[in-house]
Amino acid sequence: MGILSTILGAFGFGIGVNIGLVMGYYFFIYFQTSHVEDPKVRPLVEKDSKSLQEMLPEIPMWVKNPDHDRVDWLNRFIELMWPYLDKAICNTVKTIAEPIIKEQIPKYKINAVEFDTLSLGTLPPTFQGMKVYTTDDKELIMEPSFKWAGNPNIHVAVKAFGLRPTVQVVDLQVFASPRITLKPLVPSFPCFCQIVVSLMEKPHVDFGLKLLGADIMSIPGLYRFAQEQIKTQVGNMYLWPKTLVVPVLDPAKAMKRPVGILNVKVVRAMKLNKKDFMGGADPYVKLKLTEDKLPSKKTDVKHKTLNPEWNQEFSLIVKDPESQALEILVYDWEQVGKHDKMGMNVVPLKEITPDEEKVMTLQLLKNMDPNDAQNEKSRGQLVIELMYKPFKDDQVPADGDGNIIEKAPEGTPEGGGLLVVIIHLAEDLEGKHHTNPSVRMLFRGEEKRTKLVKKNRDPRWDEEFTFTLEEPPTNDKMHFEVVSTSSRMGLIHPKETLGYVEIRLADVVSNKRINEKYNLIDSRNGKLQVELQWRTSS
Repeated sequence: MGILSTILGAFGFGIGVNIGLVMGYYFFIYFQTSHVEDPKVRPLVEKDSKSLQEMLPEIPMWVKNPDHDRVDWLNRFIELMWPYLDKAICNTVKTIAEPIIKEQIPKYKINAVEFDTLSLGTLPPTFQGMKVYTTDDKELIMEPSFKWAGNPNIHVAVKAFGLRPTVQVVDLQVFASPRITLKPLVPSFPCFCQIVVSLMEKPHVDFGLKLLGADIMSIPGLYRFAQEQIKTQVGNMYLWPKTLVVPVLDPAKAMKRPVGILNVKVVRAMKLNKKDFMGGADPYVKLKLTEDKLPSKKTDVKHKTLNPEWNQEFSLIVKDPESQALEILVYDWEQVGKHDKMGMNVVPLKEITPDEEKVMTLQLLKNMDPNDAQNEKSRGQLVIELMYKPFKDDQVPADGDGNIIEKAPEGTPEGGGLLVVIIHLAEDLEGKHHTNPSVRMLFRGEEKRTKLVKKNRDPRWDEEFTFTLEEPPTNDKMHFEVVSTSSRMGLIHPKETLGYVEIRLADVVSNKRINEKYNLIDSRNGKLQVELQWRTSS
C-alpha cells in the first residue's frame, strides 16, 4: 500500500500542477478588469518637473533638436494616401516574401505558409522630424525619425503534420531612425540612381502574437527573447555602416559615364568637289560624337588636292553606344572667311560590332535629310576605319567612398593616364560691374573654358574636361580663374576677374579622386567646387 500511495500521490501531483499552470495561463490572458477609468488630462503647466522629464521621449525630434525639420506636410500626405499605400505595400510584401518562404520551409518540414489576411491597418506611420545633410558629392542624405503604432490585421496560416494553425500579429509598434541616401544625383528622372538605407541605431519593435486565440508573447521569457532576436538580426543586416541598396537607374546611362572608346582612322578622301578658283581644294575632316560637349577632333589640312590622304588616328570617348553616332564633316580650309563645307555623313555606333575593325567608304552628303534632292549629287567619298572597344566591368574600380572611378581607356600612354577635371559650381561670386561668370582653366600651357552663365552669383556648370598625359602630374599645378564677361557691347569694363585658385595635383594622383570646394583668392566669399580624377590603365 505504501508503494501504491506514493505512485498515486506523485501521479496526482503531476496532473494537478499541469492543470494549475494551464488554468493560470488562461486566467492571466482572458480575465482582465472590466473597470477602466478614462485618464485625466492636465495642462503641461500643472505638471511637475519629474512628470515632464518622463514625457521627454514622446516629444517630437523637431522640438528637442533644432537641426531637425518639422514635416507635418509629409505626415498629412501619408495619412491621405495610407489606404492606397497599405494595399501597395502589402502586395509588394507578398511578392517578395512568398518565394523566400517557399525556399526556406522545406528545412523545417513545413508544407506551406500562407497569408490568410494581410493589412497594415488604418493607422499610418508618422515622422517626428527629419534632418537633411548637404555634401560636396552628388548625393542627398536624410535622417527621418520614424514612429508607427499600428493596428495591423495579419493572419498567417502554417500547414504542417496535417494541421493548419493560424498566427495573428497584433499591436505592432516600430520606432526607427534610418539614414536614407539618394545618390548619385543625375539629370534623368527620378534624378537619382539608387537609394541607400541604413539604421543609425537598433530599432524598437514591439508586437503581439496570438495562436489559437491566446497571446503567446505573454509566456515568461519569450517576449524578451523575441525582442533581442529581432534587434540582433536587423542590426546585423542594416545597422550602419551596413546598408540596403535599392537600385533605381543604371548609373552608366543616367550619368553618361564613359562605357568605351571609339578608335577612328581617317584614311583618305576621293573625288571631292572643286571649291577654289584654280580647280582645287584644301580639305580637312572634323570628327565628333553626338550628345558630346567636347571639342571636335580635326585632321591636318591637305592643300590643293581633291584626293587627300591623311592616315590619322583619333580616340573618342563613348558614353551611350545605343544613341550616339559619329558625325563626320569635310571642310575646305580658307585663309580668310568662313570655311566651306564639302560634305558630311553620320555613322550610328549601334551599327559597329564591338572589338571588330570596320572599314567604311562613305558617300559625302550635303545634309542628313533623306528627302533633300541635293543629296543625290556626287560630293566625293571618304574612307575611314572604326573600332569600338567597350570597357570591361573590372575596369571600373571604386574609391573608398564607393564612388566609381573609371580606368583610362586603351591607348593611354604606358606610365601615364587620363586626368579628368569636372567643374561643378561656384558660390557667392561678386563682381564690381557685372556677374556673368565662366571658368578659365590653365594646365601645361593649354587653356579650356566653361560656358558663360549670365547674371548669376551661384552658377552651376557640371562640365567635364580631359587631359591625356604621358606621366603622372605629381609636380604640376592647375590654375582656375573665374572670369565675368560683360553681356553688353562696349569698351568699359568688358571683363573682370572674380577670383582664382591653384590646385596641386600630387594629392589627386595619390588619392585617385578629389572633390572639394576651394576658397577663391581675391574674392570676398567666393568658392569654386572642382572634382579631379586620375585614371590609369592598371
